Amino acid sequence: MTSLRQLEYLVTVVDTGSFTRAAEQLHVTQPALSHQMRALEHSVGGPLLERLPRSVRLTPMGRAMLPHARAALADAERARCAARQASGQVAGELLVATVYSVSLGVLPPALRVWRRERPDVDVRLFEYRHADELRDAMLAGEADLAIGPRPAGWTGPVRPLGVEEFVVVLPADGAMESTSDGTVELADLADCAWVHYAPGHGLAELLDAACAAAGFRPRPAVRTEQTAAAPLLAAAGLGPALVPANVLPAEFSGRVLRPGKPIRRELVAYGRSEPDPLTATFGEVLTRHARV
Repeated sequence: MTSLRQLEYLVTVVDTGSFTRAAEQLHVTQPALSHQMRALEHSVGGPLLERLPRSVRLTPMGRAMLPHARAALADAERARCAARQASGQVAGELLVATVYSVSLGVLPPALRVWRRERPDVDVRLFEYRHADELRDAMLAGEADLAIGPRPAGWTGPVRPLGVEEFVVVLPADGAMESTSDGTVELADLADCAWVHYAPGHGLAELLDAACAAAGFRPRPAVRTEQTAAAPLLAAAGLGPALVPANVLPAEFSGRVLRPGKPIRRELVAYGRSEPDPLTATFGEVLTRHARV
């Protein structure tokens, strides 16, 4: 019989792209995770995942099951929240989905204000590597509100939050010269090895597209899953990095330059239907205080 825990294992393996990373995130051993996935596949009558040398891939059966697994987990979470509210443990809870870089650079000021104004309402974050994963999770009903790049073809309500700008980070003592206005042409960095992002990370696609527009393909010196690690690795001398300006800490030792041709991304908050009063209030706090 299929359990919610097994569905959580399936979703986590897909979202992380790796049994190893999924086991770390779930705080279980990899053999235990593999055993439960085999049991799930046995219960549904076929393979859900194709094990590749460095990643996993959903089979047709897995692709058919995944949205239902996400929906079942979301329903279970709502049931848990309802029970907590009925018992008086919490007056409310908002489920917010976003991408890694937004939870790091954009949301903290808004969440700080929300906590001060509404201490009776918890916020639970679901974080994804790619805007497409975020959109799919929202369609599956995993969260009350999604925050990230504007999703193509979205038919539900969308609240613009602003446009975030990307910057190039280099070591403070690097030899690369910038123009007098503090900009650098990406083409001038074509021969460098870059601090890149892991395959499947949304910013990996953004960096590849920006460099392609400048006439080259970035050669990675290192790839990272963590947006926060990219500017630190660049400042340490591993290579240039392209990062959202809002993720840089106040006391940052690296050299920060703007691309000669600005690289920007619109951020929005979006939902499946018109928001309830609590979600609408959270959206207003985002509009005023999110650091875009």
